[in-house]
Formats: sequence, structure tokens, C-alpha cells
Amino acid sequence: MRTRIGFLSILILGFAAAAFGQAKPVVKPIIFAVLNDGDMIEPLAHVEKGKLTDPTGGDSDSGDLTKFNKTYYPANKTYRLIFGAANAGTVNVKKAFGMECSPNMAQVSTISSRAKLKGFVMGLATNVVTKTKGSGVRRLPTPTERAEIEALVKAEFTKNKITGKELKYHNLTAMDVDGDGKIEMIGSYWMETAPKTRLLMFIIAQRDSAGKYELSLSQTNSVEEENVMSGDIKSVDEGVYHEMLLDAFDFDGNGVAEIFTYTQSFEGAGFHAYSRTGGKWTQTFEGSNYHCGY
Repeated sequence: MRTRIGFLSILILGFAAAAFGQAKPVVKPIIFAVLNDGDMIEPLAHVEKGKLTDPTGGDSDSGDLTKFNKTYYPANKTYRLIFGAANAGTVNVKKAFGMECSPNMAQVSTISSRAKLKGFVMGLATNVVTKTKGSGVRRLPTPTERAEIEALVKAEFTKNKITGKELKYHNLTAMDVDGDGKIEMIGSYWMETAPKTRLLMFIIAQRDSAGKYELSLSQTNSVEEENVMSGDIKSVDEGVYHEMLLDAFDFDGNGVAEIFTYTQSFEGAGFHAYSRTGGKWTQTFEGSNYHCGY
């Protein structure tokens, strides 16, 4: 009898272990950057207890990468497209790339009736559930808006005693981040301050109490050709090292969407999130994803 009971116990433990081993992986809430004209997604951050945390990076070990890809990139997996801080369509996984320089990224198809992702017009994809609807407002600025923001940027350069050639930009986007009917401006500007030097500026502008735009956030970065990995300053002119808007998304459901950005580099990508507190925008998340050596 004791032999029979022992045999049954072993069987039960074996079945339990097998069932445990076959348990479905935990799918955490996650936010992706939607890149390459809507044909690719790259993990930006998980959302855990209302905070942004780093996902599995491209430099993780092969086992973690395999698990991540199986969990988040099964064929036909669908995520919501976020454009204008609101749901704007779907992002459908075709397959994980799983290649050396894109080990944690996936090929996707983006379907939207209003979001036209092209070049530096990018978006977000997510499975994060929030109650905030979002304004859905994302558009080009009017000529008047553009002129007002450019005047602020030029004044900022002058205040910091920075001179150079013509002020240029890669994008300037008008958004209603919190659905209050007031337009925020997010832009990426640059100026040639010397033949082989560029001064980059990322800005967020909002209207003050008098209805005039003011720079709520401005961040500058000077880049010299000798520090450009390609050895050619023209790479910067084409967009490398510029911090650019992805979109805005109220991931924590507090009623004000965070602004998410993307910075392209030669060996990977950088990501930031900005939150508005006390009427000002401040950086609340910084992450990166390694691709491969240049």
C-alpha cells in the first residue's frame, strides 16, 4: 500500500510540475515606439504600478530576448495605435525581427484612418488600459503658430549667446495634450554654429495666462563632427542625435498625457518621457535600447 501511495504522489507532483512549466508568460503593460513609417515597433517602457520601467533591452541575454519576443510578438498580436494622445487604429505584429541589430523589435502593419506615419511623424503602440480618452488632436502648426515658436527659439539661442546660420527644424507639432482645448507645441530645432558643429534644441511650448506661447521646456545639445560616430556632421543634419516627438499618452490615467520622445543614434535609440507638474514640463523617464555596434 505504501508503494502505491508513493507512486501516486510522484505522478501528482509530476503533473503539477508540467502544468507549472507550461504556464503562460506574464504579459506586462507595455509601450512601444512605432517607427519606420509604421512598419516597426521598438519597446520603450513597461508600466508597473503607475511608473515607467525598462523593458528587455537589445543587449539582454538570448534567453530573455527569446522570452520577450514570444510574449509580445506572436504573429497577429494587436496593439492600439496612439496618435494625438488617443486611440487612432491598430498595430498588428507580423513577426519578431530577432536579428543581431534588432533582437527585441518587430515588423508590424499599422492600420489607421487618420494617422499618416512617415519619416519623423511617428507614434506609440500599447496594451496599457486607461480611462482617459485623449483629445486626438495632432496636426501641423499654422503659419502664425510656427512664427511665434520660431521667435521664441531664436530668443532662447540669443539669451545663451549662441549664433549661427539659418534656424532649421525636423518637426514642429501642434497637440492638445490634456484635452483642455489649448494647443501645446513640441519641436526639434537645430542650427549650424560652425561648419562642423550643430546646436540641437528640443522644446515644449504652451500658452501663458495672457494667451502667448512660452517655452515650458528647452534642452540643447551641441554636437561636433569629431564626436559623430559616422565621422560626418551631415548625419546630424539628417536627424541623428535629435530628440523627436513620438506622441503623448496618459499611461497613468491622471488626466494629463505624458510626452514621449525618440532619439536615433548609431548603436541604438534613446527614449524620454515628460510630465507636466506645477505648470511646467519635466523629464520623468529616460531609457535606451541597444541595437548593435556601428
